[in-house]
Amino acid sequence: MWNKIFPKRFELLKVYVLIFMFIAFILRFCLTFWYFPQIDGSLLTVIKTFFIGFLFDLGTVSFFALPYALYLLIIPQKLYGSLLDRTVTYIAYGLGLLIFLFSFFAEITFWEEFERRFNFIAVDYLIYTYEVVKNINESYPIPLLLGAILSVLFVFIYLTKKAKVFQKTFHSDTILKDKLIPTSLIIFIAALFALFIKNEDAEQFSNRYNNELAKTGIYSFFAAFRSNELSYTEFYNTIDEDQAFATVKQKLAASNGVFSQPTERQIYRTITHADSLTPAQKPNVIFICIESLSASYLNSLGGEFDITPTLDSLSNESLFFTNLYATGTRTVRGMEAITLSIPPTPGRSIVKRDKNQDLFTIGDVFKQQGYERNFFYGGDGYFDNMNTYFGGNGFNIIDRGRGFLLDSNIKTKRTNIDDDEVTFENAWGVCDEDIYNKVLKEADAAHLTETPFFNFVMTTSNHRPFTYPENKIDIPSGTSREGAIKYTDYAIGNFLKEAKTKPWFNNTVFVIMADHCASSAGRWNLNIDKYRIPALIFNVENVAPQKIEKLSSQIDMFPTLFSLLNWDYDSNLFGMDIMKMKKEDERAFIGNYRNLGLLKDRKLMILSDQHIVNYYEWETNNDDLIPKAIDTNLLNETISFYQVADYLYRNDGLKLKK
Repeated sequence: MWNKIFPKRFELLKVYVLIFMFIAFILRFCLTFWYFPQIDGSLLTVIKTFFIGFLFDLGTVSFFALPYALYLLIIPQKLYGSLLDRTVTYIAYGLGLLIFLFSFFAEITFWEEFERRFNFIAVDYLIYTYEVVKNINESYPIPLLLGAILSVLFVFIYLTKKAKVFQKTFHSDTILKDKLIPTSLIIFIAALFALFIKNEDAEQFSNRYNNELAKTGIYSFFAAFRSNELSYTEFYNTIDEDQAFATVKQKLAASNGVFSQPTERQIYRTITHADSLTPAQKPNVIFICIESLSASYLNSLGGEFDITPTLDSLSNESLFFTNLYATGTRTVRGMEAITLSIPPTPGRSIVKRDKNQDLFTIGDVFKQQGYERNFFYGGDGYFDNMNTYFGGNGFNIIDRGRGFLLDSNIKTKRTNIDDDEVTFENAWGVCDEDIYNKVLKEADAAHLTETPFFNFVMTTSNHRPFTYPENKIDIPSGTSREGAIKYTDYAIGNFLKEAKTKPWFNNTVFVIMADHCASSAGRWNLNIDKYRIPALIFNVENVAPQKIEKLSSQIDMFPTLFSLLNWDYDSNLFGMDIMKMKKEDERAFIGNYRNLGLLKDRKLMILSDQHIVNYYEWETNNDDLIPKAIDTNLLNETISFYQVADYLYRNDGLKLKK
């Protein structure tokens, strides 16, 4: 039967398919074994996981087999074994195997970082090849790995040749009629997956790891390539637009806001501080956005690592927010939440989308108060579209540019971090000490102009490959995330020590917060404990240190600061003043590119694409989510916030007023 479907002329194609299916099975088996404690390991579930995976592997390899199958169909019999036939066959077979082997290696490294099959992050990485290739080269023994890939490739080719597969292929007498069956079968499978089967169809389990294991990496990659934005109204639950805006406005009204157009579909409002007798403060503001720092790494937030002495000490000298959550799992999502003060929208971050310039950001609030606004990044801000986003929203850029210019329509200034200002650099940019030295230098210059400044500083050292200058801390460079975190903390300590010697220090507020956690992976689609991040505000005049335990979000940090500084300002932000939150106001928005959650009073409502809704109670002792019957009121509140955020983005409601 098998030989009738695949005649001799298709012998090599059959081997090609079997090799792919074999390697895909081995990879899935190894990942399952590696993460077995996290998956649903019941026998029937594992069998179903592998069966679905087998089907997706088959669909994936059909796309790669299709071009060669069509070639075999149309080439006339008299050209079998000719120079043309041999050239096409050898190139197709070798290149196909190389792509498979390389992709499987890449999947392992991607899984190690994100504990997922390829997704839109992998697609983004294709754009930023310099940083990614350099990072891989610094994180892994590339010559050894490439050598291993090529060695396996040559072994497969040798075994194929030894089995006389090429000989059978080239010396076949297969006629057109016999070639129609295998070609038609491959066309059918490829068409079935292209037209009717989506990557999300692999997700048949409540356990996230089983869903990821059931997928095929290459297929997931191309699925993400085709669609890394999701239409909220098409894929998620909605309610009446006016009802959604009414709900959101009711919640935002608690922040002393008066809406400029109460009946319109917008949230522009004027916010006034309660005590009109207290004068507004205009200190400099330096915001440090720490790369990938989970709350669990700080002793002051329950950790036991002893690697953050600076931050732990600052927690006793600051407004320290102990129950604050990031909105997402990537730096650009954190930047979106912080600057736009908005719940996450499905798909990619607004930082990387169209219509991401001339938006109302926290920078515009600072502009209203007469501030100079600067974005500091130790790498090239071209990465992840950061320069276009910040520059297009009024920030000056200070980065380690490599020649990529700002868009021609961006009028802000760009300053380079020069070679003589760099003591250490890896794939992602200069070390944290170097970026802080640049911040100090620019702050000294700004102080002379007597113009208050807002500096947004994005760190890079706490990122794979976790390398930093030697002999700074007692953990060798490049050995672990814990070492990178300890160096990050060390660099902040040195920065603050130096800042205290500056004439501008007493008139400068420092805000420190992570962009996201070190890892978001876990059993659930949204793992609540993987979103909790450290956040503090230090050196505010007449504000006593205290720990704030209210449940809050990344989007609330700067509205809280503006209130502490007694500012009256126009706002288009979703965030609220944490200090004035009542119990019913406390909430956190958490999400990834497909799941949007609202956490409130130990309850979690999750909106997923395909109009799926799940509702849980969160048991904090073991981080379990217990399914419950849907709470209609919380569902409507959750839908309202996410629907309004999406509506405003798509209808230019996030834009600055002209």
